[in-house]
This record gives sequence, C-alpha cells and structure tokens, in this order.
Amino acid sequence: MREELRVAAYAICVRDGELLLARGRDDDGTPEWMLPGGGMDHGEDPYDTVVREVEEETGYVFEATGLLGVDSFRRQIPRRLGVIADHHALRLVYEGRITGGELRPEANGSTDLAAWHPLDAVSGLNRIGLVDIGLTLWRERPAVGRVAK
Repeated sequence: MREELRVAAYAICVRDGELLLARGRDDDGTPEWMLPGGGMDHGEDPYDTVVREVEEETGYVFEATGLLGVDSFRRQIPRRLGVIADHHALRLVYEGRITGGELRPEANGSTDLAAWHPLDAVSGLNRIGLVDIGLTLWRERPAVGRVAK
C-alpha cells in the first residue's frame, strides 16, 4: 500500500454573523460547501498557503490572525492500476479576517462559487465535515487545538 501525506491550510472567516465558504464538488459531482483553503506547496509556509488559497477561491485578501487547531484523518483511496493509497490528511485551520479584495468565484480551479452564509444556516448546507470541525474549533477554542473524535 502506498503512503500519501497531504498537508493543507483552511480559513474560518466570520463576519457579521456569516461564514465565508467556497463550493466544490464531491467525487460524484455533487456540489458541497467547504472552508476556503487547500494544499500546501512544497516549501510553502502554511500561513502563506491559507492566504493564497483564500485569495484564489474567493477573491479576498485574507489576514490569518491565529491558528485555531489541526485536524488529522486517514482513509484508503483507490489509485491507478489497482493501487490503494493509505492517505493521511493533515489540515490546519486558521482564523482570520478579510482585509481587501472583492468576492468572486475561482477561475479554473477546484471551486466554482464563494459566498457568505449565516452561521445558523450552515447546518442545512451540503458541506464537508471540515466545516463543522472548523466551526467547533472557532466556537470552543480547545486548549489542545483539536476536536475530540
């Protein structure tokens, strides 16, 4: 089994009772909302990753003001030629604020829309689990920097 490690950085940005989200697609093409963010390039600082990814996916200039925590999970993913990957995702969640730019969809990327959603409406959205994990980190601010599983 091939081992894979993916390190990514994501943003929790709450403004006036609304959460900034980006919309991507799951494996079967169904739209789903996610935190703006994504994979870290080799040699890139995770802070720079989250700033870059928020701009790419939303058009906004993002200032990370703190690291809320880390989420880690593993799963097996089928790859080409019948290979199964032991995929380990390490996701850093930053809190921050918008300091410039204008809301717009990502051009030719992994997301197709960015929008603000009222916090009390997020639970009704089709979303990935990291949205709930990020909001729990933001609300509870656990001293250990992770959500109990």
